[in-house]
Formats: sequence, structure tokens, C-alpha cells
Amino acid sequence: MSKELETIISIAGYSGLYKLLAQTKGGFVAESLMDQKRVTVPLRSKVSMLSEIAVYTSDKELPLREVFKLISEKESGKPTSISPKASKTDLEAYFFEVLPAYDQERVYVSDIKKIISWYNLLSQLGMLTTGDEEEKVEKD
Repeated sequence: MSKELETIISIAGYSGLYKLLAQTKGGFVAESLMDQKRVTVPLRSKVSMLSEIAVYTSDKELPLREVFKLISEKESGKPTSISPKASKTDLEAYFFEVLPAYDQERVYVSDIKKIISWYNLLSQLGMLTTGDEEEKVEKD
């Protein structure tokens, strides 16, 4: 998956994903991936870097980029065949197809919704590439 994900963040209280642009004295500046509006985020805000997020499975934690890769393989690189607004049962069934070993006790439907939404947004923006595609770029 793309190295660009290392600068992509989720900010509690803000919808969507943001690209980390700069650090300031009291926090940092981020830009929305959806509408390119910039926001100043105070240091006390809860921020999660996508590169640091993992999904619980029955035996380990799987990095989010690996989950995105599994979704991409299932969907042949296209947006998901399910909406993040689908029913709880449908979302869980879809996620089970993508990652059969996910821990159903610790991965909530709200987490699945976020993962699907994030995948679709990043896919739409062309920010999800496989390692093979990155290697081709580096060789050229």
C-alpha cells in the first residue's frame, strides 16, 4: 500500500480523513481529503494515524494497510460492493469475507463502517496502491 498513508490521519470529532501538512506551536495543520479545507488541530485532540491503526484478529493485530489490501483484492481494486450504511448483519458478513479471522468481540460495526468509508475515499483518490505497483514506479 502507498507510503502516502503515513501522513493520513483521522481526527476525533471531525468526519473524514485528513492529510497532515505542518506542525504548529499549539498543534498542527491538516487538510481534508474530501474538500481540501484546512483545519488547525490542537495538540489535545485525539488523532489516529492510519499507518498506526490495526484490526484485531483471533491471533494478532493486522495493520490497516493490510486490511485495505485484502479489500482491494476482493474488490479488484474498485470501491467496495457494500455501502458503509448497510445493515449490521451485511457489514459483518462482508468483513468476515474480507478477514475471516477478525475478532468479532473487539471489532465493532462502527469500526467496519469507518474502514469501508476510508477505503472507498482513499481508493477514489488513487491513494491505495499495491506493493507491486510501487515497485514498478521505483524501477522506472
